[in-house]
Amino acid sequence: MNKSSVRDAIVSELRAELARQTAAAQLARDEAISEESRPENKYDTHSQEAAYLAEGQARLAAEIAGNISLYSTLPLPDFSAETPIAVGALVKVELRSRPTWYFLGPRAGGLEVTVDDTSILVLTPQSPLGRQLLGKRVGDSVPAPGGTAKLTITAVS
Repeated sequence: MNKSSVRDAIVSELRAELARQTAAAQLARDEAISEESRPENKYDTHSQEAAYLAEGQARLAAEIAGNISLYSTLPLPDFSAETPIAVGALVKVELRSRPTWYFLGPRAGGLEVTVDDTSILVLTPQSPLGRQLLGKRVGDSVPAPGGTAKLTITAVS
């Protein structure tokens, strides 16, 4: 599988999420400054709540924009069976002969993309599974999340 295609899919998904968050932040901002949101009494906090929501969504949008920049310039080193897994690795693991693909990225963990009909989940080194995969090689095993089974690393690129 081509890692450049995986990175492009991640950036594309992040751009779509940025557009959604930017629109949500703008809606919340408009609600906060709307004439209809003026407080009717000193206990009416509707506009203040909308302003807090707009601020949070704007921060999230800024974080996503930073992720886009980070992934757009992320180096994609080549990995072999002997190379320890690090950020930028595309890892295939198997559990009971069922393959699962992970991309070890610097941020945006939990993002799922599809490339060539294959689902790939982004992990970060801060996640429990990401931490376990760091430094491992093809043929090594790590505990499966939430279970007693072992995931076997079958490919790294």
